[in-house]
Amino acid sequence: MVSLHFRLSRSVIALGVALTLATSAAAECTRESLLAVANSYLAAQTSGKTDGLKLAASNFTYQENNKKADIAKGLLSQPLKIDLNRSTADTVACASYSMFISSTGSKPYVVGTQIRYNGNDTSSIALIDTIHATTGDLFFNAKKTLDYIQKEDWTDLEASKRPSRDVLKKAGDAYLDMWTDAKAADTIPWGTDCERVEGSQYTRPCGGSLPRGGSAKPNGNRRYVIDEVVGSVDVLCSFDSLGNMPDSHEIRIQDGKVKYVHTITALGR
Repeated sequence: MVSLHFRLSRSVIALGVALTLATSAAAECTRESLLAVANSYLAAQTSGKTDGLKLAASNFTYQENNKKADIAKGLLSQPLKIDLNRSTADTVACASYSMFISSTGSKPYVVGTQIRYNGNDTSSIALIDTIHATTGDLFFNAKKTLDYIQKEDWTDLEASKRPSRDVLKKAGDAYLDMWTDAKAADTIPWGTDCERVEGSQYTRPCGGSLPRGGSAKPNGNRRYVIDEVVGSVDVLCSFDSLGNMPDSHEIRIQDGKVKYVHTITALGR
């Protein structure tokens, strides 16, 4: 009996140690952990080496411009000098969004990437989902885009002034709905000093020269990263209303009004 009790005790202890190790191996989905992985992604892009990324051993997907791709042959395999970058975090969806601009070199880029995980565990990446634009894409000029965006203020909002997830998602959806819904533009809380950067085209205020329906095909395949701390929503999508173009639309709301709009649109080649 004593021997049986001893063996059971050892088994219970071993199980407890195993559970502790499994728990410690997982990384809780916090703002800090999401942004840390986003930084490792940017470092990988700078070096052109992905061995520093903690990719899921199974069920990992790498996607460029809405198509599955080989990470070893994709944009991440190319070392790029990054002139500007910024990342946001969505602890509810356990996802991050990183935007960066590489304006020098033989092939400049403006890139938006969402990173996702299995469950709420940021210890391994399940999806790297990238929209990238380069020379020949819609309104593309990386140096002009850099000049506009580097002047923006993206400091965290005070807790009492942060828009809700619902408000942010509705703004992102309404923006993408403007091409199919004539009333969508009027539901967006435009700021009088809002700045819109579409590729390298600059518009201020944002509420001017907006589409009001006209297309029968909605912009679909929407993937969201919502960050209440900075008041932003990024939506990766297929810009189907104008012809199946891979697209990223990012919106920031400040003091209850839209402050910034960024778009990255590829031509789907």
